[in-house]
Amino acid sequence: MSVNEVGQKKDCLITVIRTQKVRLYPNQHMKVVLNQLCDYRRYCWNKALETWNDMYDLHTIDSSIPIPNVYSVRNELVFNKMDWQFNLSSRTLQLTIVDLGIAWKNYFDKSLPDWGKPKFKSKKMSRQGFKTDRAKIVDGKLRLDKPLGVKQWFDIHISKHVNLNGQLKTVSVYKENGKYWASFPLEVCIKHKLMTGKSTAVDVNVGHFNYTNGLINTLPKGLIKLYERIKIYQKCLARKRVINGGNATKSNNYIVMRDKLQRDYRKAANIQHDIIQKFTSNLVAQYDKIVIEDLNIKSMQMSHVASKGLQRALFGYFRKVLSYKCEWYGKEVILASQIYPSTQRCSKCGYVKRGNEKLGLQGNLKHHTNHSDYVCYSCGARIDRDKNAVANLLDLI
Repeated sequence: MSVNEVGQKKDCLITVIRTQKVRLYPNQHMKVVLNQLCDYRRYCWNKALETWNDMYDLHTIDSSIPIPNVYSVRNELVFNKMDWQFNLSSRTLQLTIVDLGIAWKNYFDKSLPDWGKPKFKSKKMSRQGFKTDRAKIVDGKLRLDKPLGVKQWFDIHISKHVNLNGQLKTVSVYKENGKYWASFPLEVCIKHKLMTGKSTAVDVNVGHFNYTNGLINTLPKGLIKLYERIKIYQKCLARKRVINGGNATKSNNYIVMRDKLQRDYRKAANIQHDIIQKFTSNLVAQYDKIVIEDLNIKSMQMSHVASKGLQRALFGYFRKVLSYKCEWYGKEVILASQIYPSTQRCSKCGYVKRGNEKLGLQGNLKHHTNHSDYVCYSCGARIDRDKNAVANLLDLI
């Protein structure tokens, strides 16, 4: 690549949506307002879902009645608005019905990970929230849209050291374990990174990722201890439900322990997301082409051998983050086919193991080899299993 081409690549700007999660610190008055808006979104969702179901039942009885959609349900709810609803943000109702329409559309696509029929929301859910597309950032504070007739209104402090440069889109505010959070989708312009001419491959494993420059540990000791504590909390909650039955969830001890469990789950997710975000950023900065495996994660999790480890390894999250970062910065992701024998193929001579010679989770029982060793029965090469897989993936470039 010439110097001019590199300079043109650097000046290329693209517009992307980058979401920033921040902690909110509302005063006592705004806490009441946020709680009311969370309850109002739940009310709108349940009312809209009930109306949608009723309109669909009428359509099945009389085919001349049109099938319900976002506009018909919205018009029905706006027409039957009560007086108390005018004291709350009208955008909450509008955006809730839009989300319900998306949920019904996703219901007809079984390939989605959270596929299912839209359900009514309960006030007992630990996470409650709402959306607004009229929020603003004023002097480093969040300003929500104030309904007509409301006099007392305050801006909400947000956590410090947060970069909020960009055009703000639809903001999601939610409450979890007594704390308030917000997701800020910001439309920003970013530059393509300089092309380095290098390529790499990533072999994902439970607990670590291998690539040409070394190994990344995705389950550090602190995270393992956190999961052990989560396991203890889960056992305690299960024992309380067995002993007390349906009344277990109403006790204060149960609620406190459930909050501790959710707190540790959030800590674990933050640690793993931080590891993957830093690793993927390093990959797109150093390499132009990155080869990864196209794994069928759902089928792999059906196995009881490593299902929990696969769930915690976040293979799907890694692929999603790497894909959109490569798209942002002008890099390329190459997916190896699911039938490509990256583990069974010898990177030295190309020999592929078959039948009882294959290398499994326990190694090879016929030849008594370890899980981490790849022994080629054609050329006699002895290679580390993960390094051999990385070398095989590199051959696809």
